[in-house]
Amino acid sequence: EQLAATKAGRLQLRSRGSYLVLRELHAWEKDPEVLSTCHKLIQVLIGDEPEAGMENLLEVAVPEELQRRLRDADREEEERWRKEREEEPEA
Repeated sequence: EQLAATKAGRLQLRSRGSYLVLRELHAWEKDPEVLSTCHKLIQVLIGDEPEAGMENLLEVAVPEELQRRLRDADREEEERWRKEREEEPEA
């Protein structure tokens, strides 16, 4: 999380092929929290870089209401991952 927060960190992750590793991890991981985190990191790595002045994501001010909505969305996403993984047949 911390490494992906800065532009330099994101560039480092991209240059080392982290996306490919995360994509494979996402394909077989069962833990909903790990899946959620993996998905978020993939989105950061494949997304556009933030505009000037917002390169360090830890320093961006996020309104409290938006923080609450994001936390709620995280919980819903993790629950969805959990249900999907429970429904998959065992190999």
